[in-house]
Amino acid sequence: MEQENALYPFEGKQIRKIWHDEKWYFSIVDVVAILTDSPIPRNYWTKVKKSIIEESQTHPFWMQLKMTASDGRMRLTDCTHTEGVLRIAMSVPSPKAEPLKQWLAQVGRERIEETESPELLTEKQAELYRAKGYPEEWIKQRVQTIQTRNQLTTEWKNRGVVEGQEYSILTATIAKGTFGLTPKEHSELKGLDKQNLRDHMTPMELILTAFSEEATRQIAIRDNAQGFSENHEAAQLGGIIGAKARLGYEQNTGLKVVSSENYLGLTGSEKPKEIGSIPEDII
Repeated sequence: MEQENALYPFEGKQIRKIWHDEKWYFSIVDVVAILTDSPIPRNYWTKVKKSIIEESQTHPFWMQLKMTASDGRMRLTDCTHTEGVLRIAMSVPSPKAEPLKQWLAQVGRERIEETESPELLTEKQAELYRAKGYPEEWIKQRVQTIQTRNQLTTEWKNRGVVEGQEYSILTATIAKGTFGLTPKEHSELKGLDKQNLRDHMTPMELILTAFSEEATRQIAIRDNAQGFSENHEAAQLGGIIGAKARLGYEQNTGLKVVSSENYLGLTGSEKPKEIGSIPEDII
């Protein structure tokens, strides 16, 4: 459910945001520009970032993601989630910090409502995909994959895995074990650039992704895995379990799971073809 180059209006200005790892990430430079009215917000953020690192000496709560820059090109920029925006608002003295905090409180209330009422969040996710023209059966599977992913990342967080690079390594480990190629290689096979790989998976690819990630979560719970190293072992086992399921399916159906098919042709106005059902289109 990635929405590239999305913009959030705030008091006449805009904050770039991108859907990454099943949550919204916001451009920190855009947030700092709103808080400070600095002519060079990037330089201001560099100073604030250095101060945060020196004072807290904790792992950064931001990461670099590609966003559309002022020149129209995709460039890496520091981004953070909702909680990170709040920390920045608390670190930058500004009369505009309070309105930003109020917005974050509203976002938090909406998130709580979604957590207490999972069907509300599920329907929001489904509506986004319907607007893009995805088939209903695919939507059901994609939403299930999102829910499984959220449960896994929550487990990782509770078990001391650091969000960002460690999440990415564990995710790639599970995917490599399950499909025999990394998410980057999988994206290249499908002809994707910056698009969300899971939004272009076939139904069977989604099923196996959710299966192997849930297997990983259950192994972590069973073994009481703590920290990155132990959870990496769980991820490796989850990938092995996913691979066995994939090979069993392929051997008994004569069909390959990993596919070059994608949904890049969706316009939101045309009913798309189902992918993953034509043997010669599957490699």
